[in-house]
Amino acid sequence: MINLVLIHGWGCDSRTWQPLVESLQRFASITLIDLPGFGAAEPLPDFLLDEVLDKIAVQLPQDAVVMGWSLGGMLAVQLAARFPERIRAVITLAANLKFVAASDYPAAMAAEINRQFNQGFAQDPQATLKLFCGLLAQGDADERSLLKQLRRQDTGAVTQNWLQALQLLTALDNRPAFARLTQPGMHLLAEKDALVPVAAAELMAQINSRQEIHIVENTAHALHWSNPQIVSDVIARFVKEKILSGAELDAIPLNETPLDKKKVARSFSRAAATYDSVAQLQRDIGAQLFAQLPDGLAAQSLVLDLGSGTGFFTRQLAAKYPESQLVGLDIAEGMLHYAAQQQKEIAWLCSDAELLPLADNSVDLIFSSLAIQWCNNLPQLMTELARVLKPGGQLHIATLGLHTLHELKSAWQQADNYVHVNRFQSSLDIVSAIKTAHLAVDAVQQENRVLYYERLSELTRELKALGAHNINTGKQEGLTSRSRLLAFKNAYELSRTAQGLPATYDVIYLTANKQTVHKHHD
Repeated sequence: MINLVLIHGWGCDSRTWQPLVESLQRFASITLIDLPGFGAAEPLPDFLLDEVLDKIAVQLPQDAVVMGWSLGGMLAVQLAARFPERIRAVITLAANLKFVAASDYPAAMAAEINRQFNQGFAQDPQATLKLFCGLLAQGDADERSLLKQLRRQDTGAVTQNWLQALQLLTALDNRPAFARLTQPGMHLLAEKDALVPVAAAELMAQINSRQEIHIVENTAHALHWSNPQIVSDVIARFVKEKILSGAELDAIPLNETPLDKKKVARSFSRAAATYDSVAQLQRDIGAQLFAQLPDGLAAQSLVLDLGSGTGFFTRQLAAKYPESQLVGLDIAEGMLHYAAQQQKEIAWLCSDAELLPLADNSVDLIFSSLAIQWCNNLPQLMTELARVLKPGGQLHIATLGLHTLHELKSAWQQADNYVHVNRFQSSLDIVSAIKTAHLAVDAVQQENRVLYYERLSELTRELKALGAHNINTGKQEGLTSRSRLLAFKNAYELSRTAQGLPATYDVIYLTANKQTVHKHHD
């Protein structure tokens, strides 16, 4: 485990990290810090840089990775520059090198706007905090929903340090500290940030080219609230590639226990007869992927439905491309038998997607909706898909990301230590595997779809009817005790909303192609 220290921004406290903590705990021991005068921390007589850094420094664990959001990110850079022997790496979220613009640093907030904001806070803190909440969400692709989430957060009591922290933020110039950084660093900026212009990325790269900079698209200043999964994915990849050594990687469960493919096949085979009756979400996701397909293909093109299941979309593909050859491929023999009864004219093929019984350069289009999450080895899968695709061939995938069924996972974690929820891959892992296979990524989209249930039994019955209940290695064998079941149910009830018990599906849509290789003749 790395020792990860989280430093919040202005106008909140350490509770702001709530959306990220669970995913970060997969690979990190977390230390949450409240800045002086914020949250539970005692105020300082004066919120001065040296005193604040000293207060944080005494709380640092050994060999720490410091991560901060906004003001917290600027303080993290100062700490890393000041204590290079104690700090292993630095990560910042929506943190500029200068918060207020200067003639030699234009990619920051205008000085007059900053002056008006600080003056407004001195005169009416509560009204200014409401305005600040709007700025945190402004520009986000899901601005209204994000604003509602942020307004529900308790900001804690306002102390004299809050205004002093604004004054420090106004004066702080991190350019010298950033230039001195020798540790690995990852700095995330939000494309639609109303407080930190995304143009700061170019200036940061000029000042220290050794530091990594990542821009999160269509996201506002509160990027860890807007897109927690993307943020945690980027951080996890940075930790794996730039911080952990080989021995440490072996000790950390970043690569989860593989799925038992035989159990996957048996589970979906048994669910063949019930699947369509409870698959509305699967239909909706598949329909969105289907809508992205090209209108026409050349005659005699070969179209592969990878993970065809009951053949619902295979039949639609056959209707959309009547002059093409259709292959429906699935690992579950029972699903294929059911599909063949519905339409015999399609070629139904039982196989593991990671070992395709198809010729090289033979497939024009691959459609795969909610199937690749059941594969163990993404690089192997994508290498196979690249092998069978023709040059110019297209890949269209819908799958589930890490945040899927997080309510279910969290409730079980409070009941016991067994694996109860199937594990899913991040969009970054999928994109990395695609690029490793020398396919070109055209587009990636990610969205959360939330279903609601009046009773928990409705969700668990639905998952079983879909064949998508727990089929991991590492799960408990045999019956779960009554006390654990009760603890699980009570924990899940804590997530109930007015609409019912939520079940979140983190959906990833991705399109790629196998680029045509042009031969050059002398």
